[in-house]
Amino acid sequence: MESQLKKLLLQHRTGRLKTPKLIRHLRELPYRDLKFAKVDLHRSLRRNFPEVIYAKGKTAAQVVAVAEALREAGNPVLVTKVPGETADGIQKRAPWLTYFPGAQLLAGPAGFLKPKKRSGKNGICLVVTAGTSDIPVAEEAVVTLQLMGCGVKRLFDVGVAGLHRILDKRRLLRQAKAIIVVAGMDGALPSVVSGLVAAPVIAVPTSVGYGASFEGVAPLLTMLNGCSPGVGVVNIDNGFGAGYLAAQILRSAP
Repeated sequence: MESQLKKLLLQHRTGRLKTPKLIRHLRELPYRDLKFAKVDLHRSLRRNFPEVIYAKGKTAAQVVAVAEALREAGNPVLVTKVPGETADGIQKRAPWLTYFPGAQLLAGPAGFLKPKKRSGKNGICLVVTAGTSDIPVAEEAVVTLQLMGCGVKRLFDVGVAGLHRILDKRRLLRQAKAIIVVAGMDGALPSVVSGLVAAPVIAVPTSVGYGASFEGVAPLLTMLNGCSPGVGVVNIDNGFGAGYLAAQILRSAP
């Protein structure tokens, strides 16, 4: 958004963009009214990252219309919670979006997906899972972090049923400036990790588990009641929210 604004002002200064047309462009900058949605085009100026599209409940045409409005304003586009069949319909209309099936995300344009030269300058976020079934939610966090220009590493399948696995990775844990821990079942892993490191830990409960896990409520309550301080908890299966928060932590580092 900032680059788009600079471009408009430069075009006006050099005479390539007349004042009435500049005013029309500036009118649209706060938000674009698509009738079914009012796309917040100023969010990237306020928060350093644009509005994110939640795909559930939207048609492919609606998702594409919002995505195009964001892209035209010079923003990266992130679409979350996109099942494969919905992704196909969206990509037919917007082939510039890349689908990440493991994370159920669409992102683009391609230029925003390339590794940034300064990626990781404020440290790395480590994304940890208790089990392999937790990986889709973890990958949602990974792609979010990458799109936001942050360095990220993965550490998967190190849950408390085999505690030696996470203890064996203490050096890697201590290198991270922020850690996301994704776990279902009993949801105990975030407390274990937090007890080993000084970095902030973001806990993500998943809906992975047997009947008494209540589709993620059991690990959510465990994480909220964890005994180790320094753990923040996001909602069930909210890998995007964890990635976004971790990116804000890394960006605020001196």
